[in-house]
Amino acid sequence: MRIAHITATFPPHRTGTGNVAYNNARELVRRNHNVTVFTAAEANAPEDEVLDGIQVHRLKPFLRYGNAPFLPSLFFKARKFDIIHLHMPFYGGSEAIYLRRKIENTPLVITHHQDVKLKGPASALSNLLDRLVGTPLALIADRVCFTSLDYAQASQYSALMSQRKISFSELSNGVDVEHFTPGEAPSDLWTRYRLSGRNVILFVGGLDKAHYFKGVYLLLQALAQLANQDTSLVIVGQGDLRETYQQQAEDLGLANRVHFAGFVPDEELPDYYRMADVTVLPSVTEGEAFGMVLLESLACGTPVIAAALPGVRTVVRDKQDGFLVKPGDVADLERKLDDLLKLSPSVRQSMGLTGRLKTEETYAWPKIGARLDQIYTEVLINRVRGERQKAQITA
Repeated sequence: MRIAHITATFPPHRTGTGNVAYNNARELVRRNHNVTVFTAAEANAPEDEVLDGIQVHRLKPFLRYGNAPFLPSLFFKARKFDIIHLHMPFYGGSEAIYLRRKIENTPLVITHHQDVKLKGPASALSNLLDRLVGTPLALIADRVCFTSLDYAQASQYSALMSQRKISFSELSNGVDVEHFTPGEAPSDLWTRYRLSGRNVILFVGGLDKAHYFKGVYLLLQALAQLANQDTSLVIVGQGDLRETYQQQAEDLGLANRVHFAGFVPDEELPDYYRMADVTVLPSVTEGEAFGMVLLESLACGTPVIAAALPGVRTVVRDKQDGFLVKPGDVADLERKLDDLLKLSPSVRQSMGLTGRLKTEETYAWPKIGARLDQIYTEVLINRVRGERQKAQITA
């Protein structure tokens, strides 16, 4: 099949959605499909390239608002494919695909990664675009995929699902279990952050305003209240809120216990998970729909603590490979951190290995790729059946 994946972000821009789009495309190429990705142009990335067998075209935005590139050229580029797969939300790109779908009627599959939860005037704009474009797209799509049915039932499309107005499937995110593996972190990493003899908490995520919902400020408050002073926090990520979080750490008296690692390349990231005693995702809104970092951590054999949000709570088996906490509850987060760090190293290791086994059995990318291929086949078969039924009625 000739398949087009449409996504606002794509490597080398490291985001959850872009990572999923890349791995979806890579697995489809491995299954002998012809895959083209259309995404927004990025600095230091070629306009056109072949990446692991994927034809990648980075289009120059007509304009850009925050993380939303406006790409009207998608209307002309996304032509004559067997299937178009749109990764949403994509403000600035979904509009062109809606028009293309109405004109060409190409089979359309959507992955809805998460609802957008913004603040202020931007929230009103995103809500308007969801009503004018997002919902109409879901209604005409051949299939809407959600990373978990748990999240789907809490999402902006829950009413359409319950009324059976959209065709939907569960299509989980995955993890590269050959890249993220258990092991020992190199000694120089411990030295770099002065972590010898200390418990290590890890956070991995964006530090920009668009990712305010990641809850870094809550994690800093919980660390300040933690009785065990021999505990340090390493924060991997970058963004315009980094200075704000650094100032908060200083105000809380944590300047010597919180280390901002900045951007960490993919090839080095597994060592950070291996170094940690626990990885924490303390998100506060349903802008967090899954939590890729949880899978990466578990694949490395490191237990996790995560907010019990829809979708996120499906990734963690509470008290088996990690702990779930009440979203936005600093006291509960501090208690769960204390509970986990009080466990013996062997028990924590056992929890991590339980998580590793789960990632191998359920979340390895080849398994996700096989499921996606199956969804495409179902969509095309349903199209053929629908056309036959129309022909019979006409006759």
